[in-house]
Amino acid sequence: MKLKVKHLNVEAGGRRIVYLNERDANLLGVHSTDRVKITYSNRRIIAITNISREFPEGFIGLYREVSDLLKILEGEIVDVTISPKPESTEYIRAKIEGRSLKREEIKSIIVDVVDRSLSDIEIAAFITALKIHGVTFEEAEYLIEAMVETGKTLNIDRKPILDKHSIGGIPGDKTTLVLVPIIASLGYTIPKTSSRAITSPSGTADRMEVLSPVEFDVDDIRRIVEKTNGCIVWGGTLELAPADDIFIQVEYPLAIDPLLLPSILSKKKSVGATHLVIDIPTGRGAKMNTVEDAQELARDFIDLGANLDMNIQCAITFGEQPLGYCIGPALEAREALTTLMGRGPRDLLEKAVNLSGILLEMVGLKNGRRIALESVKSGKAVEKMREIIEMQGGDPKIMPQDIHVGPFKAKVASAKKGYIMWINNRDIAHIASEAGAPKEKGSGIMLTVKLGDKVKRNDPLFTIYAERESKLEDALKLTETLQPIGIAGNLSEKILLGKVPSPQKYKRTFILER
Repeated sequence: MKLKVKHLNVEAGGRRIVYLNERDANLLGVHSTDRVKITYSNRRIIAITNISREFPEGFIGLYREVSDLLKILEGEIVDVTISPKPESTEYIRAKIEGRSLKREEIKSIIVDVVDRSLSDIEIAAFITALKIHGVTFEEAEYLIEAMVETGKTLNIDRKPILDKHSIGGIPGDKTTLVLVPIIASLGYTIPKTSSRAITSPSGTADRMEVLSPVEFDVDDIRRIVEKTNGCIVWGGTLELAPADDIFIQVEYPLAIDPLLLPSILSKKKSVGATHLVIDIPTGRGAKMNTVEDAQELARDFIDLGANLDMNIQCAITFGEQPLGYCIGPALEAREALTTLMGRGPRDLLEKAVNLSGILLEMVGLKNGRRIALESVKSGKAVEKMREIIEMQGGDPKIMPQDIHVGPFKAKVASAKKGYIMWINNRDIAHIASEAGAPKEKGSGIMLTVKLGDKVKRNDPLFTIYAERESKLEDALKLTETLQPIGIAGNLSEKILLGKVPSPQKYKRTFILER
């Protein structure tokens, strides 16, 4: 069928979607979410259909992703034909029925995911099947291989290449901004690609963007790394394991994460990592609630890494409170820079030098933690960070006090005297997000207390920062409905932690971080 092009001039979130009039769709024999093949000149693409009675007959509406690929002008004529379902949908059905998939079957699914030949419904069915039936060790390996093969790779001509990743789950974890310059200052290569926040008040890329640009192509990253040994960049524009980015779009609304290991390791394999430390925060409010769960996950990472020629070690770290005192991009960037200058919070420094030490010992050094700590104390680490900032287009002379934070702020005080018994990670993250983080980079929370601290009535517990007064008010209202910090008169007093059912409405927060 010949149809005239109408540009919709809107994006579909990367999806290849077109609009058809209901009558034209009936003549073609397609229904909503069916596929059509669109041919123009020597270019052909497959797209998913949306159907509407209101859309004009004789036209095909192209979302920007489709019009950009076809390189076509408004009013041009295209040939539209029905396209059969991809073979990969049969393999998705097989997984729904509980069958383990073979290497070529998984490769077929991943290729069609990246080519946008599968609808969101079909991808959601695949992810749900993985959640219900589990991912076998072999399937995880096949997924990683296929996700790497269908994307770009950095191909940095150096060895070893070191890397670090946290599975996330605790607010304020700006360890990467301290660890990368430590490792790079010691002559080792660490090209760190990071994510923006998905469900948290700040991702690593959000923090680094306060100090310098983070969006680069593969050639830019090679240039930065050749000069400085390291970088801290956003991976979203690099097309490294692009299937993972598509899966995340579907996982988040479903609130499931069956692809944790393939997601992380495909990205690390794409940057060429040979030595990788995985940080697994553990405890109440973290992704891993118990050390036993963390150990099981660690074994899976290590075993998969061995099959992928990656040397992996895991660190099980304390995850029952935020790391450092600051939550939110600008506040965290300020705290990371302060830590590199030797004046930061003890827990952040300890975590950074311990994880750095593990990496250094993996490549043959002894007393890795001591070497990493000396890099900070000597000023080598902060000097390296300033080199990286400059190479990424930021101001190498930036000081912590130069970093802008929200002008509207309010302190939250203790209602009684006692000891800090708990700090609810998810509530603290929720309040920081309500204040505007991460999109409004100057928004967030600065804690005044940590676990075990003694407080008096009216002592400050934390300060909320916002870039807009209305967002500060929203965050304060939320604080009143939550109990983000628990206080007891003495360390043995708080036996009753709560009642179920409770008059307070609790919303279970889904944590999805990369």
